[in-house]
Amino acid sequence: MSELINYLKEAKSPYHAVKYAEKRLKACGFKKLDFKKEFKLKEGEKYFVSPYPTSLFAFKIGEKATGTGIHIACAHTDSPTFRIKPAPEMNVTAGVYKVNVEPYGGMLKKTWFDRPLAVAGEVMVRSANPYEPEKKLFDSESPWFIIPSLAPHMDREIEEKKLDAQKELMPIFAIDEKEEGYEKSFIKAVADKLKVKAEDILSFDLTFYIYEEPALCGVNGDLLLAARIDNIASCAALCEAITDEKKGKSKSKDTNDISLIALYDNEEIGSRTKQGADSYILNMIIDKIFDSSLYKGKSKSGAIAQSKMLSVDGAHAVHPNYPEKADVTTQSLLGKGVVFKTSASQRYVTDPEMSAVLVGVCDKNKIPYQFQANRSGAPGGQTLGPIVSSYLPIPAADLGVAMLGMHSAKETMCMKDYDALLNLSKVWLG
Repeated sequence: MSELINYLKEAKSPYHAVKYAEKRLKACGFKKLDFKKEFKLKEGEKYFVSPYPTSLFAFKIGEKATGTGIHIACAHTDSPTFRIKPAPEMNVTAGVYKVNVEPYGGMLKKTWFDRPLAVAGEVMVRSANPYEPEKKLFDSESPWFIIPSLAPHMDREIEEKKLDAQKELMPIFAIDEKEEGYEKSFIKAVADKLKVKAEDILSFDLTFYIYEEPALCGVNGDLLLAARIDNIASCAALCEAITDEKKGKSKSKDTNDISLIALYDNEEIGSRTKQGADSYILNMIIDKIFDSSLYKGKSKSGAIAQSKMLSVDGAHAVHPNYPEKADVTTQSLLGKGVVFKTSASQRYVTDPEMSAVLVGVCDKNKIPYQFQANRSGAPGGQTLGPIVSSYLPIPAADLGVAMLGMHSAKETMCMKDYDALLNLSKVWLG
């Protein structure tokens, strides 16, 4: 539980999510590889590579490099939020400064009103070589912004209206008061925080995060309310599992000799980026593994044919106030274990073989599980699973923890379900 809480606190942006994963992996003996160079690998060793600053791939090699298969588990580092536009400064309105933002992903916009909002991400700063600008990780470390709601007295129909993102979701940054020697500029504030000149900031990728701690709720303290549970909970479980020194109880007689986690970016906007799942990046990682001298003479295609994959992402729990929105028989509930997600349209990639494998593994290791299907006529979202398996045609399954308020500024899950996901991940990657 503590690792999940720590990850949720630290993963303020996809950049920070990867940075925290790197820190944990290094502390557990994983060696960082350079994606641009040949991989030099040894039997029984552990490695990770971050081709881009918001994606990361970590893998362990068996005591004997047999090349007989790979156990893969995927998750994503991004969450719905607001992204600050390249030219953020807006005119003073009603005595306050605002910045220009745009929604990122399918967010529940109304849940972001009247909250303390900080900003984090990466800033590119001028260097001597224009082809290699300096990259700086950024965190305001305090709430710089608020998106104020309109009082119902001023618009009695405000609750029913569709929000105009360009008008109603612009955050305020500062009040318009003259301060000696200080310029009310977002870029200037970022530059001051980084201790660089404002004119040397060339570009940035900065998003908001809720400046509030995760909270354990419920009379027994077993419900977690936090931002970015989707999908940092999955990233935390996979990182914790692959760094666990204890072998999983029952990977049993599977033949794989490589365990690999893939943390992608941009799932919330479709994954069609170089660091997203809808790219060739995982294939390139596997190519580099099998091009190494350790796997000389071993067949990549032969290994792929014996591989299996988990796509780990949040699942919709039955909402107690809207039970009619769930399927009538195949439902996921808080506190009832890992959710295996199925879909006739293959928006979830779970196939019969992987369903059988996972049920068998869970039964053998006493890991609670349940199945979820969307209500007929409600397509649901698409995950990493169908995308990655279109590039790697292997048996795969979509699974995750059940949650309420998915894509809200704050989401709710049950800690028992995280424990179940973690235990299954340890078996899978052990």
